[in-house]
Amino acid sequence: MIQQLLARKAKKLVLGSQSPRRKAFLESLHLTFSTRSSSVEESYPPDLVAEEIAIYLAELKFEALEQTLKEDELLITSDTVVWNNNTSLEKAANKEDAIRMLKALSNNKHQVITALCIGDSNKRWTSYEVTEVHFRELKEEEIEYYVEHYQPFDKAGAYGIQEWIGLIGITHISGNYPAVVGLPTALLYQGLIEFLED
Repeated sequence: MIQQLLARKAKKLVLGSQSPRRKAFLESLHLTFSTRSSSVEESYPPDLVAEEIAIYLAELKFEALEQTLKEDELLITSDTVVWNNNTSLEKAANKEDAIRMLKALSNNKHQVITALCIGDSNKRWTSYEVTEVHFRELKEEEIEYYVEHYQPFDKAGAYGIQEWIGLIGITHISGNYPAVVGLPTALLYQGLIEFLED
């Protein structure tokens, strides 16, 4: 359905990310797209919290690529924030940092907030999805095994829900599973329809 709308509007999709997980989701939606990435520094004003951070960074990524857009291109950018105890858990800098984050998430619930930005050279649509994730108490050796074998340094909060630690440690999620992986597909689908039918 989206592909037909894109054809009718003579638009080509561009994913502003090199994330293999985000690419796989777009492929699962049977969308034809190209990828483009920027080397934008993912920093934000210190007064921002939770969804404000995710929205700011998704829009920052959009703005970094906006000048590269051709008239017939529609850009999608996204950012995921792990929000735990009023703190944003970024990508881990090293093994010790990843272990510290996972210990903070152990036996706790946190929010995963993923923001989406869809736009072309004329207009932009932004929204976000919040999912609550519950971890059981993780043993220190489980955390160390995961960090050693999966090296989750490219993921906010130092974990992937679809990886070993998620499979053995997450007891409950309330919200959208794909959003935790990195792309809220239902929100993306609705956002593309709204954007293209406007």
